[in-house]
Amino acid sequence: MRFSLWTSTEPAWPDLLERASAAEAAGFDGVWVADHFMPNGTDVSSPMLECFTTLAGLAAAVPRVRLGSLVAGNTYRHPAVLANIGATIDHVSGGRFVLGVGAGWQENEHAAYGIELPSRRERIDRFEEACEVIASLRDRPRTDFAGTRYQLTDAPMEPKPLGPMPLLIGSSGPKRMPPIVARWADEWNSWGTPEVFADKVAHIDRACDEAGRDPASLQRSTQALVFLGPDGAAKAAELQAIRPAIGGTAEQLLEVVEQYRAAGVDELIFPDFTFGSGQSEVLEVIDQLAREVVAVAR
Repeated sequence: MRFSLWTSTEPAWPDLLERASAAEAAGFDGVWVADHFMPNGTDVSSPMLECFTTLAGLAAAVPRVRLGSLVAGNTYRHPAVLANIGATIDHVSGGRFVLGVGAGWQENEHAAYGIELPSRRERIDRFEEACEVIASLRDRPRTDFAGTRYQLTDAPMEPKPLGPMPLLIGSSGPKRMPPIVARWADEWNSWGTPEVFADKVAHIDRACDEAGRDPASLQRSTQALVFLGPDGAAKAAELQAIRPAIGGTAEQLLEVVEQYRAAGVDELIFPDFTFGSGQSEVLEVIDQLAREVVAVAR
């Protein structure tokens, strides 16, 4: 199992870079960044760095770990533009980039910036075409695509990525998204506790079987808010109705890691959103997780 850090983009760049560098030095396998421009709520005053310029900076400054978007909202960029952005970051990173994509959802961003947010059905229709566009540009010399939402004519994407540039799809729904994951994704991500993730996996595996794909060929990752400490389990339980969360002492978290492993998780991602109120506290939790959970669980 891989273990990665999802770093918030609210800190100033020096602090974000310090967190990513600390995770790499401590032995984490990857660093993930969300694609949002403002917080999801009524208070949007917190700063938020843009996802892909942040990833390009990390690609140049953090030399070992995998780097990826978790996940890019398809409504924000044409998929051909996004594919070219990803290929460039992959070159800067030396072949370590993962392009994570999703259908898009955050209403206040679309309203504030005047970006269209279609119905859920229309977003998924667009997203399905976008995945095909990205995969074709990555894998073929030229792309012709005559979709309902996107059209490409003899389109190149050069240079191609140095590495595989896996296409990761983030999804949670049990109906429309699993067939798209089964057809186009190299990796799949969804929020969840071990129990929730296991239930979602059943839908993904069924879609792979129906598509004639070996389910084992799909890498799976998940994340939940993390509360490390003697009262961590209680704090996690309080948030379960809002967002998947796990918590407890290092020993308790190791038990949870094994539950994730049994549920078929290939990569467990720790968001740093609940690690503390200041930079020093966040760095301490990153170090403790690396020493007492990640190193032991491997």
